[in-house]
Amino acid sequence: MVENIGSRTLYGFAKYRRKSEGIKPSATILFRVWSAPQIPSLKLVNPMNLLEIRNLKTYFYTDKGISKAVDGVNLTINSGEIVGLVGESGCGKTLTALSILGLVPPPGRIIEGEIIYKSTDLTKIPEKELIKIRGKEISIIFQEPQTSLNPVFTVGNQIVESLLIHTDISKKQAKEISLEMLSKVGIKEPQIKFNQYPHQLSGGQQQRVMIAMALVTRPSLLIADEPTTALDVTVQSQILELINQLQKDFNLSILFITHDLSLMRNFADRICVMYAGKIVESAPSNEIFENPKHPYTKGLISALPSIKTKQKRLNTIAGRVPEPYNLPTGCRFHPRCEYRIEDCSKFSPELKIIENSHLSACIRQPGLF
Repeated sequence: MVENIGSRTLYGFAKYRRKSEGIKPSATILFRVWSAPQIPSLKLVNPMNLLEIRNLKTYFYTDKGISKAVDGVNLTINSGEIVGLVGESGCGKTLTALSILGLVPPPGRIIEGEIIYKSTDLTKIPEKELIKIRGKEISIIFQEPQTSLNPVFTVGNQIVESLLIHTDISKKQAKEISLEMLSKVGIKEPQIKFNQYPHQLSGGQQQRVMIAMALVTRPSLLIADEPTTALDVTVQSQILELINQLQKDFNLSILFITHDLSLMRNFADRICVMYAGKIVESAPSNEIFENPKHPYTKGLISALPSIKTKQKRLNTIAGRVPEPYNLPTGCRFHPRCEYRIEDCSKFSPELKIIENSHLSACIRQPGLF
């Protein structure tokens, strides 16, 4: 979890990191203000980009070998844009998000690449400066509110704490803003819910609290890491509608992580498909569904159920995602690809422009299908 969002909120990861770093659990140690050193600044390729990731590599050094969980990811998010990051479990989606926040758990670390946020490379700045950005300018919603919310503090206490850490307002003002945000995310009777504990709320209400906590500091970038996974279909739809409305109200940029490609069809402006630590296709949402340019994307779309066709069995992609410490040579998808040729096992394709803003990492493109 994320310690800078609150010493008591999202406590699990904070506790783990403090122990691993030999630091006693103390909000004073984590959140006191240091004098700001000079921060390296870089010019973005496109001034519209709020966030730009260049050749990001996050590896884990284990007894089994080097696990290349994120291996050369390039990704941009424009101001006010919703980007969907899609792929099977184990593709490196969540670790990409944790890399942005500087929360990669040991024994993992970023070994190469740049994460440029508003012209500042987040991989180069000290932890004390990153804390000021994390939770304030870049927030995250985790997929399991039951394990992210601290069970021994009221939800109101946890939301207020975020404001007290990242702003100079009083507790009274923080409570007023927190109540307003609870109402904004659709919590009925916010005055009552404010004083309740996480276990007293339903799963949908807990996720709404997580959204309120992430947005109460008015961040520029929101990372939503599978925020609807643990919810039923009806509540899932409500949460998506809520995030979409809040994005318009606050002019948010959103990185939405999911393994469910169908969720992104009418939600994301652009979709990036990830496989085995790499992005293999990137295009506007409608282009992905109407004209996929990578065999993996095509396979994911063909596996979706449809009311327009009668099928006794859904299509599947043969095999499974390879282990990140035992990756195949050449194209990492080639062992599962029905369109593979001999060169697919020899050459690792780069993500390249196929047409307009449609990018694909396939040596047989353009012209495959």
